[in-house]
Amino acid sequence: MLTLISATPSPYARKNRIAMIEKGIPFDLQTEIPWHSATETPKYNPLEKLPILIFDDGRPPIYESWYIQEYIVRKYQGTGPDLMPKELDDQLIVKKIQVLADGACDAMGLVFFETARGELMSKEWFDRQMRKVNGVIKAMDELVRENKGRKFLVCDEFSVADIAVGAMLGMMNMVETKYGLIHWKEQYPELRKYWEMLESRESFKETQPVMFELTEKVA
Repeated sequence: MLTLISATPSPYARKNRIAMIEKGIPFDLQTEIPWHSATETPKYNPLEKLPILIFDDGRPPIYESWYIQEYIVRKYQGTGPDLMPKELDDQLIVKKIQVLADGACDAMGLVFFETARGELMSKEWFDRQMRKVNGVIKAMDELVRENKGRKFLVCDEFSVADIAVGAMLGMMNMVETKYGLIHWKEQYPELRKYWEMLESRESFKETQPVMFELTEKVA
């Protein structure tokens, strides 16, 4: 049995959860807030970041969502959907999309902590990160529209590229709902339709992000 340590709002851990659900890989979910002093995250990851995948057979844990995702795709090839196209050029397109989606999540995470600084917040830093977020959302909308009606982003096959973009947009929706920091769904109706299609999948329904409440100062 595998155990995934996750934070409830994390789009990174959500990607791994979706991939394992889609492939039918059983796992236990352990929830933590990695910034709180009681966290066990440093016990498993020197970088003190989630998600972390733990094995029950004594193997060392693995971490970083992109690496866990690679592990899931490669180690469980032949179990459930491949989640990765067969041709190298298509695989490289998938990885490029993953880079963009993760980068947008990174930038929004920096925005979240910057706003927590209150009067000390840097507007220039905030604006820089939001340009990244909005730039990626625009790029994903262009990709969806260029697909000309195809259901999924690469080879019209559900892959980790769709998982990455869906998790990223789920994060943006959560941030919009709770904090009003971004508004994209009216501006990009085709992207919204694509996201809503993904959210209708059982794996996405089971992994809805939920913002936690920080009770310790982290920024």
